[in-house]
Amino acid sequence: MTRAAGRDRLPAPALGLAVVAVAFFTLPFVGLLWRTPWGDAWGVLSQPAVRQALRLSVVCSLWATGLSLLFGVPLAWLLARVDFRGRSVVRAMCTLSMVLPPVVGGVALFFALGRRGLFGQYLDRWFGVRLPFSTAAVVVAQTFVAMPFLVLTVEGALRQMDRRYDDAARTLGASRWYAFRRVTLPAARPAVIAGVVLAWARALGEFGATITFAGNFPGRTRTIPLSTYLALQSSPDEALILSLLLIAVSFVVLVGLRDRWLGGIRAPAGAG
Repeated sequence: MTRAAGRDRLPAPALGLAVVAVAFFTLPFVGLLWRTPWGDAWGVLSQPAVRQALRLSVVCSLWATGLSLLFGVPLAWLLARVDFRGRSVVRAMCTLSMVLPPVVGGVALFFALGRRGLFGQYLDRWFGVRLPFSTAAVVVAQTFVAMPFLVLTVEGALRQMDRRYDDAARTLGASRWYAFRRVTLPAARPAVIAGVVLAWARALGEFGATITFAGNFPGRTRTIPLSTYLALQSSPDEALILSLLLIAVSFVVLVGLRDRWLGGIRAPAGAG
């Protein structure tokens, strides 16, 4: 059977519904493109306030991505390779921020790390550290919502990896840390890269948790998503341009990572 003949074809009713779904997701972005004042794009993006917000967004999102990588990879390894009681509960807690309304995540951070929060009161009392309404709070909020994307991506890859290479390294005398660093991580590098990029894109676009936990102060906590929200109230054309900037980043990330997500889905050799 030829490749073309072996392709699945949807029945006409299902194909019609699929086309409607594609239109549903596409039309809003087409509407943005249609209404965007392209002639004003450079003027908006070159404004000092916009450049300041963009710089803050990039710096904070990179810090959030670094923290997600530092803590998320070991967490993914723990969830994928270590059997312990309550693992499903731990996984649910560590990925809950993916499905929570972002504002709820910001409220939770505020009551945990705020000046009178469960842990924040001790940061203030013992070290004089006050996280809310600071640039550090932006990084914390972005990390809180972005790290689960890296954790799930890397965990899935680790679960599919052949563990015999790790076992062979241990048999030859390698420590757990050495085997993790020199065998497991190199094998999982594509998934780690995909998780890092996903986490960065999510951190860059974070809004709800940021405005709740960090506030909206120019030069300190006002990121591009917050600037977009403010511009929508006073200058819709500027909001359109900033929205397209974030959409472009997200679109490039999704297209670039498509093969990372679907690369493991292959037909068996000789199928068909």
